[in-house]
Amino acid sequence: MPDFPSLTLEYLATAVILLDDESRIAYLNPAAENLFDVSGKNLLGHSPHQAFTDTEQLFSAMQHAVSNNASYIEHDLTLGTHGHGKLHLRCAVTPVQLAKSHLLLEFHPIDRPLKLAREEQMLDQTQANRLLLRNLAHEIKNPLGGIRGAAQLLEQELEKPALREYTQVIVQEADRLRSLMEKLLTPQNASHYSALNIHEVLERVRSVVLAEMPAGLKIRRDYDISLPALVGDKEQLIQAMLNIVRNAAQAMHGHGQITLRTRIARQVTLIKRRYRLAVMVQIIDNGPGIPPELQDKIFYPLVSGRADGHGLGLTLAQDFVSQHGGTIEFDSEPGRTCFTVMLPLP
Repeated sequence: MPDFPSLTLEYLATAVILLDDESRIAYLNPAAENLFDVSGKNLLGHSPHQAFTDTEQLFSAMQHAVSNNASYIEHDLTLGTHGHGKLHLRCAVTPVQLAKSHLLLEFHPIDRPLKLAREEQMLDQTQANRLLLRNLAHEIKNPLGGIRGAAQLLEQELEKPALREYTQVIVQEADRLRSLMEKLLTPQNASHYSALNIHEVLERVRSVVLAEMPAGLKIRRDYDISLPALVGDKEQLIQAMLNIVRNAAQAMHGHGQITLRTRIARQVTLIKRRYRLAVMVQIIDNGPGIPPELQDKIFYPLVSGRADGHGLGLTLAQDFVSQHGGTIEFDSEPGRTCFTVMLPLP
């Protein structure tokens, strides 16, 4: 690393890359690692041309800065990353004289205000969804009580003991559904929170989905096993991840590949709060993608791309994740859909 106070760059929210006098990457800070979703060790010593794609605008900005020996700002820079799509950035290139450093590159995502606006909209939407689900659960509980009571009265009138098995089934199933509805109606209880390993959650989800669709479906693991423990409700996180993975599997009709990827994210803002570290879970499938007409409302209740879908899976997943202070985002095109779940670390 160049002679530069480490605290000056390490804790900046701005993504910074330093190039040496041969235009090779000599240093990048954690914000840059997070922005480009890459480990700094994998980029050190490489030129930007090797590290990124679509670098024409970047090299033009670098040439302007060097030829004029002054800062140059490219306000609308498109830069591609290997395997992670294109980023739209504002880039400032500044010539510096720090040990062997030659150029300082600062990157600012120009879609950040849009991202914050989407998160605020998602929070409002989640609260509205939660109210709708609770109203729905309340309405379901009322007839369940009547069904249970009628089954008990019917049981008292039956003379044959064998027939009472059927009334017991009605009572038990009514009790089970009532319990499910009460879970939707009960506010999240902090006592359910405990330290957990996100990979245990994903392994449980993986085994359940593979058991449901044993033929034709592959679920690949791409885990960062060094991730620290989360604090959360394990059952809620299992249900959230299960809903996303199951949706992907059903969209591919049980034939295709799903990748479960975990990484650490640094210096992230989630629902208006800044966190130094967060766990990033990506669920990637090679299915047909989400239809464009559904992408703006995929998290709404009762919206589904399948004729037999109930449209509550992603709504509940978003609700559970938001209760953990996290967010869900996705990008989708034919052949690749990626849901990204961000969960803050304490």
